[in-house]
Amino acid sequence: MISLDTMIHFYSSSGYFAVFGVLLLCGFGFPVPEDISIIAGGVISGLGYTNVHVMLLVSFAGVIVGDMIVYNMGRFFGEKIFNHSIGRKLLEQGWYDKILKSFNRNGKMVLFAARFMPGLRTPIFLTAGITKFVGFPTFIIIDGFAALISVPLWNYLGYYSASNRDLLLSWIKNTKIAIFIILFALVIFYLLMKVFRKKFFKLNLLKEE
Repeated sequence: MISLDTMIHFYSSSGYFAVFGVLLLCGFGFPVPEDISIIAGGVISGLGYTNVHVMLLVSFAGVIVGDMIVYNMGRFFGEKIFNHSIGRKLLEQGWYDKILKSFNRNGKMVLFAARFMPGLRTPIFLTAGITKFVGFPTFIIIDGFAALISVPLWNYLGYYSASNRDLLLSWIKNTKIAIFIILFALVIFYLLMKVFRKKFFKLNLLKEE
């Protein structure tokens, strides 16, 4: 796994283009955590190499464009993608079946949560394209909304902690824990609302009878 310091050094010499390119590759399962890539972009802004607000836009664009390509790969190839070695590397048949079941159980929440699930993001977005679980505009809205939460968070975390690497590493750890707790709470809330709607619907049917 490529370290944060390595990414900072690489970005310092290459700037916006490197950040955009790496985040684009992250969409295809490139072995660099997306959050670390965005944080490193924020750090070099804090060190004066780039403008932090422009870096935010570049990072957001890299994330969204990468996700768009992955989704549309699935949409274009369909299940034929399993006939290609690259497709099999991005999405194993076993994971495809599991994600499909998750779509059926939890709906669009799975797509939103994927943004915060390193390692599963690419398979989930690819499956969404293959199955056409949601249309392209809906996919962009869901993914974009999730990215509006994650990208600024990591970008500005790196920016404001650029001069204190030890503090930054501590914040990364604590922030990840906080994100997973919030995400878990959102999933529980979604499931409870789903159960409530079903019971409410049944109750209305009984009243009509």
